[in-house]
Amino acid sequence: MASLSEKLGYALGDAAAGGITWKIMSIAFPFFFTNVFGLTFADTAALMLLARMFDVVTDPLMGSIADRTQSRWGTYRPWLIFGAIPYGLIFALLLFTPDFEPGTKRIYAYTLYLLMMAVYTLVNVPYGSLLGVMSDNADDRNQFSAYRMVGAYAMGFIMMFSFAYLQKAIGGTEAHQYAVIGAVFGFVAAALTCICGLLTKERLKPARAEKFSFRQYVDLVQNKPWVFITLTAVCTNFFNGFRYAVTSYMFTYCLGGDITFGELIINYTAFMGIGEAFCMIFGGVSPIFTKKVGSKRMAFVWSSVICGLSSVIYFFIPMDAAYIWVMIAVSVITSIGVGLYSPLLWSMYADVADYATEKYGTSSTGLIFSSGTMAQKFGGAISGSLIALLLGWAGLSSETSMETGETIITITDLESVKSMVWNIFSLIPAAIAVVMGLLIYKFPIKK
Repeated sequence: MASLSEKLGYALGDAAAGGITWKIMSIAFPFFFTNVFGLTFADTAALMLLARMFDVVTDPLMGSIADRTQSRWGTYRPWLIFGAIPYGLIFALLLFTPDFEPGTKRIYAYTLYLLMMAVYTLVNVPYGSLLGVMSDNADDRNQFSAYRMVGAYAMGFIMMFSFAYLQKAIGGTEAHQYAVIGAVFGFVAAALTCICGLLTKERLKPARAEKFSFRQYVDLVQNKPWVFITLTAVCTNFFNGFRYAVTSYMFTYCLGGDITFGELIINYTAFMGIGEAFCMIFGGVSPIFTKKVGSKRMAFVWSSVICGLSSVIYFFIPMDAAYIWVMIAVSVITSIGVGLYSPLLWSMYADVADYATEKYGTSSTGLIFSSGTMAQKFGGAISGSLIALLLGWAGLSSETSMETGETIITITDLESVKSMVWNIFSLIPAAIAVVMGLLIYKFPIKK
């Protein structure tokens, strides 16, 4: 039976990845690159698409390397312990806006973003794979997954709700604010990642395939449960990616900027941060909900229904800041659905890894969990890329002034932009939730 300290230690890993680095990359990066850093919408879209092609190679490769690692610290833990510092450092540099001319700034953004994707893979693929070797007990795995999600959402709530207040306290230009926030949260992410590696234990010894073989990739695509869970994971990350990445544009162009009630500031990060609190609560409730429903698969299906219906309801809310509390209430309902299904996804990946070991005789835990990380980055970045393209088509553009170095935003059709933003936050995620629910309903492992 795993100790409470180990469960909390495992939770710190996703507090760093899911709660800090990935959350900021999902919710702030498209807006940061276009409205603060000064990339054009086309450059931002191309950057995120390029990163996805990069991940297609690096994620499964890292999974294979991690599976074959042998050290005094174990198979997967050393990647967290020794990868923590470059992880936090590169994240901090990515939120820094250098005083370069536009072409050099573009090179800087592309280089740092690709480096961030690489180091995220280096740390997070082994982190996810840890779940497969810490315990072979299904209840333990569900609890580890639940702690992981609570850690991610709790830190996400803290980070996002404090974001506006940190910006206000830091002062200066937006570029300066993002740079300081990047340095602070980069340090915290590095520390939490290292502590996670030190507090967790690897109890199971994977049946290793010591020699590299392309056969493992053939086995992977022939693994029917893996195909279904990976397609489902892509959908979950599309669902979250569209909502998170477009929220900053929604506040800027649909709601007229930050909304204040005395000392209370509701900006785009605080808006989603309130939802994070409910994701955290219902992430902890997820194992109980799963037992009541009878299986992980059906618990996931009902969570998808909640997400889909609430997203449709959001579409019919008037596009007016006066309705902000109605928007928050409906968004909270969506977050309840997300909180319920999030722990299930990683627990089901562990089931797929067990299935693969039984069928093929060797462990491919790292490779299988790497596809979860790849799905996460694919969904987040492709959704960000599509948002940049869709908003560009709707009439929004940005560029860096050659004379002053400032970011210039141009809107040719405000109503078209507002309509596009509203659809990206509501109807597009609703359609994705339907596909997600259908896929998981067909998932072959009936646990």
